[in-house]
Amino acid sequence: MSPEEKPAAAPRSLAEALRVRDDVSLAALLRSRPDLVTPVPTDLTQLATRAGTRASVVRALERLDRFALQTAEALAVAADPAPYGELLRLMAGDEADPAVTAALPRAVALLREQALLWGADDRLRLVRTARELLAPSPQHPSPTGLGPTVREATAGMSPGRIQEILTTVGLSSTHDSVSAVSALGELFTDRKRMAALLAELPGDSREVLDRLVWGPPYGQVTHDPAAHLRALLDRGLLLPTAPGTVVLPREVALHLRAGRAHRAPEPVPPPVEAAATHRPQVVDATAAGQALAALATVDELLKEWDEGGPTVLRAGGLSVRDLKRTAVALDVSEPVAAFWLELAYAAGLIASDGEADERYAATPAYDEWRESPTGERWARLAAAWLPATRTPGVVGGRDAKDRTLSALGPNLDRSAAPEVRHRVLALLAGLPEGASPGAESVLARLRWERPLRGPQQDRRAPGDDDLRSRLARWTLSEAELLGITGRGALAAPGRALIGAPEPSHPAPESAPEPEGPGDKLPVHHHAPHMPPVPVPAGPAERAAAAANAARLLAPLLPEPLDHVLLQADLTAVAPGPLERELADVLGVLADVESKGGATVYRFTPGSVRRALDAGQTAADLHAFLARRSRTPVPQPLTYLIDDVARRHGRLRVGAASAYVRCDDDATLDEILADKRAAGLGLRRLAPTVLAAQADPAVLLEGLRAIGFAPAAESAAGDVVIARADSRRTPPRTAPEPVPDGPPAPDDTLLTAAIRAVRAGDLAATTPRKPGPGDGEDGAPGGELPRTGAAETLATMQAAVLTGEALWIGYVNAEGAASQRVIAPIRVEGGFVTAYDHTADEVRTYPLHRVTGVAELADDAR
Repeated sequence: MSPEEKPAAAPRSLAEALRVRDDVSLAALLRSRPDLVTPVPTDLTQLATRAGTRASVVRALERLDRFALQTAEALAVAADPAPYGELLRLMAGDEADPAVTAALPRAVALLREQALLWGADDRLRLVRTARELLAPSPQHPSPTGLGPTVREATAGMSPGRIQEILTTVGLSSTHDSVSAVSALGELFTDRKRMAALLAELPGDSREVLDRLVWGPPYGQVTHDPAAHLRALLDRGLLLPTAPGTVVLPREVALHLRAGRAHRAPEPVPPPVEAAATHRPQVVDATAAGQALAALATVDELLKEWDEGGPTVLRAGGLSVRDLKRTAVALDVSEPVAAFWLELAYAAGLIASDGEADERYAATPAYDEWRESPTGERWARLAAAWLPATRTPGVVGGRDAKDRTLSALGPNLDRSAAPEVRHRVLALLAGLPEGASPGAESVLARLRWERPLRGPQQDRRAPGDDDLRSRLARWTLSEAELLGITGRGALAAPGRALIGAPEPSHPAPESAPEPEGPGDKLPVHHHAPHMPPVPVPAGPAERAAAAANAARLLAPLLPEPLDHVLLQADLTAVAPGPLERELADVLGVLADVESKGGATVYRFTPGSVRRALDAGQTAADLHAFLARRSRTPVPQPLTYLIDDVARRHGRLRVGAASAYVRCDDDATLDEILADKRAAGLGLRRLAPTVLAAQADPAVLLEGLRAIGFAPAAESAAGDVVIARADSRRTPPRTAPEPVPDGPPAPDDTLLTAAIRAVRAGDLAATTPRKPGPGDGEDGAPGGELPRTGAAETLATMQAAVLTGEALWIGYVNAEGAASQRVIAPIRVEGGFVTAYDHTADEVRTYPLHRVTGVAELADDAR
């Protein structure tokens, strides 16, 4: 056999296994485990070392799906190394479950890809840290429920006791304890002989084994065990591990389990079941209506805070009382109010003003947002929600220091939120068009894709969800509020938002629309397993997706109306969304009485006065209503405006401490005679002037409360016009999401990182001629070569003439040392210009930074 035909030697370490991978495989590893590339490893040995650290392995295990994790758990209780056949028996059992048999190669490939497993199929090795984490021990039982092997359990047992067990089970005695333990282990793994041994046991003994077989495998016994326990101890079916504690050996448990490491292997992800189906047009229309309602709610929230919102708590955030007030103002529950607050904050529309008396207010970005087209306004909210790590669902809970978590406050970030949101929407996108899933099937799928680890993973009480499950439930409800879904199904704009392909075959218009519970059609989605994906896009991709979503939403929205319908009961009905100018003026002139498909506004003396305070005149209001109403202006409304305007401004309130002046002294007499004005501390200074002990704002509100319509007056005697949108914070940026670990590297970083790792590995592993302190094989021992300046220069100059490559040590200006393989081209002026094989380019190095030089071995040239 020629050297070229000689098969590659089996890898002896994870580093060697990584060394034979191609660039595509290394890129897949670094993409799935981004912590390995931060910072970029110097070579493959360092990459392998980092991949085996506890923190990195724990993170990688937590991101495995349930079947891949079960495979890793089975490897942790298998021999080390284990042939593929042994792993298959542990996973598929004696009956060779066909579903497990078919899925196991994918799980093994995934573990290999993520560098948790290495070696050929005949020598599978779980990385040592993963094995330590998953292997059983008395302090940390294996997730499989298996205990130690016979060899491990008898490590501290006396040779005499081992011989007694051998005699009881009918094996030949031996004075060699190792041989005795091996013989006992062989008995327990022999299916036929074990069946005969178990058949001899009384029923009570079998019940004990049945209780321990699926774990935990440990039990307690007294110093004088009962007869059925003594039968198990005498035969080694239970082995003592400590005084009063016994364990079921792993070999015995596997026999009782028919060879399976897990009670219920889950090779296939649970299907996402659709609880109902709707026509896609109905879904999109419903979502569009929700989108309009979302925009109206955020707009209403910001209008409430136009003149300054609630104060900021000293620890940050909104007080419980202010959250309740906001919920009442929006006519929603407190958790929903917290969602709208956090959404506006994530979109950069509200922030604290940073003043000494710190308050919340709208940002300058709000004015720009209000002027944008409706679809773009919605897309900005949706695009801010999807990657946000701030989680309004935890508002009202407690933090680690038992402090209440407040809306807009600190400690609301949950780094898993973006991935869960994106994954839930992706699962909805995988259903047939118009299908809305059952929440429990979505949660079951997510738990399969990211199973909990630890003793609590299968011991949760009903309804006691983990954080990821709660995030999923919040995602489903928030997506419906925001209009990403309609009737629980993903709408077309929602698909575009996550980058899912648009439907190619829309449902026909004549398709029936189920309405009642009896019409719900169960749909089972049996799509193959898709690995969980984090939010994949950068800023440019997210902006493109949001623009596409806005494009799809625009034709679903009704055109804004330029009119209202005035009614004789002093109300106006807006049968749809209004144009911005009309909505702004009407929002000042009237109060919203009810919202829904049609909004009802009511005109009151207070609302009309508010419009007059904003600088409007009675003539302006009459002209506005006549121009914007499709029905005649009712006479009661005309009278209301004229009556309020006639009285508006007759009284003037200014600052002395405060004063009231009026050209009609009879009006001032009426005020002084009114008992309700006693608290204002009024006294007459002149026939047309009253002085007050209250400040102007209190005086204004007090006079309005007793039925007058005073106007505020400036120091120059002019009427102060109150603008509704005057208060804004300084420019503020939206909060940045808190990432869940290092960000996923992009293609450019991956290419550069792999190139650097390959280069460093070439320098670290290239054979060279033996030098002082080297081994006989000339392999670099990790230390930089050391030669004198004269020898370094002479070797460089000789290499220029011969064209040979050299191995050098180099220290850069920052003091970082590296090994490089170069082919010198020119040496002059204290510099060497050479083709750097490790960087794959021509570079120039100062000779004084070269620590030493060595020639490459003949077989490396």
